[in-house]
Amino acid sequence: MNNPIYDAVIVGGGPAGMSAALTLARVHRSTVLLDAGHGRNAPTGQAHNFWTRDGTPPEELRRLGRAELAAYPTVQMRDGAVVEKVVGNAGHGFQVELADGAVLGARRILLATGLTDDVSGLPGAADLWGRSAFHCPYCHGYECTGKPVAVVGSEPARIRLALQLSRFASDVVLCTDGAQLDPETRAVLEAQGLAVNEAPLAGLVGRDGVLERIEFTDGPALARDAVFVQNVAYQASPLAEELGCAVLPDGCVEVNEYGQTSVPGIYAAGDMAHRSTVPLAMAAVVAAAASGTVAGSVIDQDLLSDEFDLANPFALAER
Repeated sequence: MNNPIYDAVIVGGGPAGMSAALTLARVHRSTVLLDAGHGRNAPTGQAHNFWTRDGTPPEELRRLGRAELAAYPTVQMRDGAVVEKVVGNAGHGFQVELADGAVLGARRILLATGLTDDVSGLPGAADLWGRSAFHCPYCHGYECTGKPVAVVGSEPARIRLALQLSRFASDVVLCTDGAQLDPETRAVLEAQGLAVNEAPLAGLVGRDGVLERIEFTDGPALARDAVFVQNVAYQASPLAEELGCAVLPDGCVEVNEYGQTSVPGIYAAGDMAHRSTVPLAMAAVVAAAASGTVAGSVIDQDLLSDEFDLANPFALAER
């Protein structure tokens, strides 16, 4: 294996990866942060629910985080780094091969490559994504206060979201895209002042990221300021699958409470991974950052146990 061998290589330079790098930097662990530069929240103008940074543009958060990391001599940051493959194991170390031909040795690997959203199933949604077409009420719901909005879908989770938004949006319409609601569900919605439109959707129409109207295959268009659509999230990188990490039914990597995957020496953090007891990945920036801090701390303790032949309090346990 080529030298030098780093204590940790972190694949992904978003909130989870940067938080893990900062944690490792503060205990003088040699760390390489590989950043391909494709953040999930890049389309949106503001990141929310991050204490002291609510409303900060995602690129500004990245700039601030990278500036902090630059002060630590044990951290290297590589921009535009694309990982071709990772080979090896925790006992003998890993080898990270980059697309540019560089090879890095690592004692531990943290995957923080995130998820990618697909909204191609609804025409027009991609052009509005993150600006007036959303999926998370905690990230974008507050900005809909006092505004007319729509929720697309008919599943229980979509009905729940419509009811949630009705608490502060001025007017909420549930667009079922052709599905028919049972009378009981429709009665619950209408009792709360929510309208239901069961016509099949034709698409979203807007300009410069601003939604103007929702069009249907039959009937008049619906003017709205924002729409909450159904997205399909998938792994932004195939690395976890290639490494044999256990994957949950929703496509996220399975980790325990310490960020450990099913493969010894491989960790995962951020929205790409969650515990099996959690129904879905948390998409919040602050949640991703917190998971990176946990994973970074456990990586350090894992290495410490190896270096001094200590009992490992975070030994990988069965899930």
